[in-house]
Formats: sequence, structure tokens, C-alpha cells
Amino acid sequence: MKNWVTDIYRYLEQEKPVVVSLVVSQDGSTPRAAGTRMVLGEDHIVSGTVGGGWIEAEVLRLSRDILGSRKAVLCSFDLTSEVVDKMDMICGGKMEILLESLNANAETVLFFSELLDMLNHRRKGVMITELTSVGASPLRISRMILQEDGKKIGYVELSKAMQADIGAVTDHLRMPVLKIVGGRRLFIEPIYAQDTVYLLGAGHVSLQTAIFTRMVGFRTVILDDRDEFANRSRFPEADEVEVLPSFDRAFEGRIIHEDAYIVILTRGHLHDKTVLAQALRTPAGYIGMIGSRKKRDAIYNALEIEGFPAADFKRVHSPIGLSIGAQTPEEIAVSITAELIQVRSCRYAI
Repeated sequence: MKNWVTDIYRYLEQEKPVVVSLVVSQDGSTPRAAGTRMVLGEDHIVSGTVGGGWIEAEVLRLSRDILGSRKAVLCSFDLTSEVVDKMDMICGGKMEILLESLNANAETVLFFSELLDMLNHRRKGVMITELTSVGASPLRISRMILQEDGKKIGYVELSKAMQADIGAVTDHLRMPVLKIVGGRRLFIEPIYAQDTVYLLGAGHVSLQTAIFTRMVGFRTVILDDRDEFANRSRFPEADEVEVLPSFDRAFEGRIIHEDAYIVILTRGHLHDKTVLAQALRTPAGYIGMIGSRKKRDAIYNALEIEGFPAADFKRVHSPIGLSIGAQTPEEIAVSITAELIQVRSCRYAI
């Protein structure tokens, strides 16, 4: 979410128009899920994707047509078998994509500034986008953010009954959804910060893993006790790089949430054991440790002697990563990142 919000705000802040394409519904086999966005700027640079191929080409054509117009258009795509065969496509479902041209008025700039601030400060909430169309009238879009603390940004008129209905939907919402509430079309999506990956150790595998985790949308934090390894020169794209006093205080001063991913890649068994003991005391949703089964079992046995119950080790992914026969640091990084994606996908599944 932070990527497309940042792109939109960057254009609006410069008083430049932007067209945002949003997948609001899908049925069957389609290239992208609801909530996916593509941004076309005034400079005609495109970020994000709604699936590529024929659909994306058509969406881009229409986006260029409405850029700067303040119009909104809802497009339906029916990927029937006939179309699939003709275009050599593998999908066969249906999609609705909303195209909206945003201009840099004070209200819109403030809305996306507030949304970006929420994401930067890890505040959660829900965003409601209403699609209103009456007869031959142009499609009208209104949006509102409901923050966890009750603060509202933007405006969508909701009765108490509608708020109750939306509340029932959002209590356990993990993925965006298009709902008909009181006869009105509301696209409801959760607002949450990027999941954070903590890479403990800044060696060769960590160096490659950081590239992939950033690429696939994880906030990436590098932690090591060696400043010659944990530095910006080695990890220019990491969100944060910290030199620890020692691995004995790996998470000192940090609040580790359930959406944290702890990846243990230190330079030795003793450091791995030290970090794992601390990781098991956190509610982190993912804990992974590199190494062989023999090394893993030795560390587990040592921690069990120190009082950790055997059940704790069921939380640990070790050997780390999906089993793809990885050998090189680059290949190991791919297997680790693939496992992180798999865990994240399960967490946010409807």
C-alpha cells in the first residue's frame, strides 16, 4: 500500500494530475486481485500493474484519455474463453477496474498526506471508497478513512446502521472487498503498515535477502554487531541498518509485533542461539533460522536445557526457506524470501 500512496502523493504535492487504476472486483481466474493499483503520472511514467497484457494496455489507453479531466470510469473486463483464445491469455475470469483522474486540490492532497502519515507511523484503519452512479450521470467517487482511534479523514455519508454493517465487515478484514451496503457500492480495504523483516546478521546471505525482501514489499531492517558489515554502503536500499552493541541485546528498544518476520542469519551457532532465545520471547509471526538440521537440533537441545519448552520450537522455520535445492547466497535468498511470501499470503488470506 505504501508504494502506491507514495506515488500518488508525489504527483499531487507537485500539483500534477495522476490517474489511479484500481481493481475493485474479480471473479474467477484473473491476473490481479481486488485492491491492486496502477498509477499513471502526468509525466506518463507508470508504476504498479493491473495484470499486464491486453487488459493493462486498454487501461493505460483509457487512463491517458482521462488524465487531468477529474473523471472517473468503471471498466468491466470479461475474459471469456473466446477472448482468452484470441489473445493467448491464460486467465478466464471477470474484472472491474476503476480509473480515476485525481487533481491536486487541497482536499485530495490532504487526504493522501494523512494516509501516507498513517502508514509511516504504523497506524491502522480502514479506507472506504464509494462508487456512485445514478442514471446517465458521471460516476462520482468519494472516500473516507476510519482510523483505529475513531478519527475520520475525508467524507462518505454513512448511517448508523451502515456503520454497524461496515464494522462487522472490518473486524476481521485482511483483504480489500467490494460490498453492497444499504444499496450503495463501497470498496472497503484495510490500512496497515508494511510487514517488517528483521535480518539478524549482515553477511553474504543477508545482503542478497535484503534485495529481495525490499523488492516484494517488506520493510527491511538489518541488525549486526559489526559496523564494517552493517552499514549503508552495503545495504543502500534497506529501511534501517543498525550496529548492535552485541547480539545479546538484539531487539533492545524495539517493539516486535505479530506482523514481524525474524530471519536469523548470523555468522555462528552461538549467535544464532542467542538471537533465537530472544526471538522466541516475542510474538513475531515468523521466526526462521539458517543452518543444517544437526545444527538446529543442537541449538534446540541447548535452549531446552535453559528452560524453553519443546513446543516453542514449532514456531521456528529451520532449516530456513522453501526447499528448492538452493546453494549460493543468491539462491538461498530466493528460498527465504519465497517462504516469507508464503507466510504473508496465508496471514492475509480471506
